[in-house]
Amino acid sequence: MIRLALAGLPALALAACVAAPPPEIATPAPVLPESFAYAPDAPTAGALEALLPYGDPAFADIAAIALAQAPTLEVALGRIEVARAGAARSGANRLPLVSADASVTATRTSPEQFGGGLPPGVTIDTERVSYGANLSAVWDPDLFGRVRAQERAAQARLDAATFEAVGVRNTLLAEIATAVIDWRTLEARQVAIESDLGAAQELVRLSRLREEAGIAPGFDRVRAEGAADASRSRLAALESEKARITGRLVTLTGLPAQRILPLLAQPAGLPAQPAAPASMPSLLLANRPDVLAAAANLAAVDADLAATAAQRFPQFTLSAALGLLAFDLGSLFDEDAVVGSVGGSLLAPILDFGRIQAEIDGAAAEKRVAFARYRNSVFTALGEAETAYGVIAAADRELALAERELASARRAAEIADTRYRAGLSDFLTVLEARRVAEASAERAVAARGRSERARVLLWLALGGGQG
Repeated sequence: MIRLALAGLPALALAACVAAPPPEIATPAPVLPESFAYAPDAPTAGALEALLPYGDPAFADIAAIALAQAPTLEVALGRIEVARAGAARSGANRLPLVSADASVTATRTSPEQFGGGLPPGVTIDTERVSYGANLSAVWDPDLFGRVRAQERAAQARLDAATFEAVGVRNTLLAEIATAVIDWRTLEARQVAIESDLGAAQELVRLSRLREEAGIAPGFDRVRAEGAADASRSRLAALESEKARITGRLVTLTGLPAQRILPLLAQPAGLPAQPAAPASMPSLLLANRPDVLAAAANLAAVDADLAATAAQRFPQFTLSAALGLLAFDLGSLFDEDAVVGSVGGSLLAPILDFGRIQAEIDGAAAEKRVAFARYRNSVFTALGEAETAYGVIAAADRELALAERELASARRAAEIADTRYRAGLSDFLTVLEARRVAEASAERAVAARGRSERARVLLWLALGGGQG
């Protein structure tokens, strides 16, 4: 062993002359503002989880089923298992590789290969059978950290896959919540349109009676029937939107439509309109799964760079073997049958014509790309959170104004209808008031839906649930 080490000293010295630590790639922390521009005051803030419509039984049931069997989530969990296997393999590379084998070898030798000049009385056993069993071990002590760097990279990729799975879960819940909110919005629109249709049909009946009595022209009845038909048309249009939502939920959950539709049919009250939670931009770095995954990928690439740079150093390997060798099966376990060996090897790059340096340059470029992706994910998160806070504030104001407008429009329609029945207003005024009320009702319903969707958007932007 001493002679082997002495023989390897020149290679070590030469490798040390060309070896150097990996290049430094600057990865400064992104500078974020101290607060969100549109975030609410802390005293008025609500809880993050309250932003999802868990009070709706349809969302609660569909979400629970999706978390158990959604195809996209199964793919993400599969990626975690792949990354976990890679981490286990990298960790095992730091330990010795121990193997065992057994053999039986039969050999036949031709006497002619020894020539014809054998001394008298000397014979050659031309057929021999040997029996052997060996236990061998090989170990890389990883003097320069190459294997340890590979293990760090594999562990970081496992972390990244875990965070990505959390991101897939959050996106899944957000899309289901959005689909359920859209479904409830359609139901509310349907109620409003059916109410308008009932009012239009009453106008048709009333205008027909007035026409038959000769106190109103037939044109009033025609216009009333046209208003009723317009309401029926809008009702029919809702069915295509419901089909689209159902199809989306089939894709998200892996459930057939026959199971989804009964869940959506469960009654639900008006959403609670919870206040937006307070948060700081810096919390995005700890809560957003995509930011955490990007940071883990950056750590993995950094470890890859260290492992690649370690190729410039010598690789030292120790090996040992202990075995049994006998030419008679009965003698296999005798003391004289024991054989063994111990050795070491040293492999050092001397002249590779730039191959390792090219790999190091490539790994350094990958680190720059990973850092750029990390910065992009951070500012994407910041932009989405700012947008979500602003959209909630605007949507809530829109909803309040839309509901005030609806109350006024319905009151105006009632007054116009009363005046028409009393003969104090013409039919056109009634139809116009009804049209305004119908439009106001649909705007109020749509505004409520946008307000609810904005809360789901904020839940997702702030990191959602952590699994």
